[in-house]
Amino acid sequence: MPLSLGTLVAALGGELHGDPDTPIDGLATLAEATSTQLSFVTGARYRRQLAQSQAACVIAAPDLAALARTRGACIVTAQPYLYFARVTQLWKRHHGTGAAPSVHPSAVVDPLAIVDPSASIGPLCVVERGARIGAGTVLRSRVTIGEDCVVGARCLLHSGVVVGADGFGFAPNDGAWEKIEQLGAVRIGDDVEIGANTCIDRGALSDTVLEDGVKLDNLIQIGHNVRVGRHTAMAACVGVAGSATIGAHCTIGGAAVVLGHLSLADHVNISAASVVTRSILKPGHYTGIFPIDDNARWEKNAASLKRLDTLRDRLRALEHLTKDPNTP
Repeated sequence: MPLSLGTLVAALGGELHGDPDTPIDGLATLAEATSTQLSFVTGARYRRQLAQSQAACVIAAPDLAALARTRGACIVTAQPYLYFARVTQLWKRHHGTGAAPSVHPSAVVDPLAIVDPSASIGPLCVVERGARIGAGTVLRSRVTIGEDCVVGARCLLHSGVVVGADGFGFAPNDGAWEKIEQLGAVRIGDDVEIGANTCIDRGALSDTVLEDGVKLDNLIQIGHNVRVGRHTAMAACVGVAGSATIGAHCTIGGAAVVLGHLSLADHVNISAASVVTRSILKPGHYTGIFPIDDNARWEKNAASLKRLDTLRDRLRALEHLTKDPNTP
């Protein structure tokens, strides 16, 4: 069922330029939107796409309002991307695609687990003894919540998530390995979203913790006793080793790795595919990537890197030989 532009603006605000009765039957990108769909533009680099878009209406920032109005109907707002996010939420509510509170007949919920009546537990989920699921939380299919683990309110865990598997703990014993029982749990705050097949390991002694508002993508590994601060977001395939502490409002790009027992300050941004090998104590954007190249040149550069310590020593010796004897 379509929504009119007037209905959208009445619910979400913004400055509408165009007919409020215009019906919208879908949301799409600038390039793909049709004459009955709503789109958005986030920056000047998309000016050409904006001018050519066939969208019924475009959400735009004030600096692009003139061009957007020349093209056709628009909603002007200071944060178009945020506005579009809220449109998607309104759209989903309007079309009734949210999960209703229920426990699917195929789910296995231990009698000693506590599941809020407003939560939704999907097909083939497992909620073990002593686990707690908060109000309004949704577990998609095949989610496992281990014993004594806590999931807060209004969380969304996508298919295949495992919360509370054993952390990787073994003690060497004469050439073999002795298991260290993982006696902690996992505590997840409110408004957390965890992507498909992501694993959050239980703590060895104290708990692994994800604070309020954390957002994790698919296929992420969070090791035991990790702590992730409020509103931090991680893209797919990130790995965080045991006992690392990630601050609040951080971002970690896809396939990046944070080594164990390190600390990241609040507001640290890690580029995709970086390897964090030391603690980062100041906010900022950090990158640690060896640039891709054709293989032959990459091998030459890699070989040079192996000789850097030797070249450094030779340079120091040369500086010593050429140093002015009168210079202190």
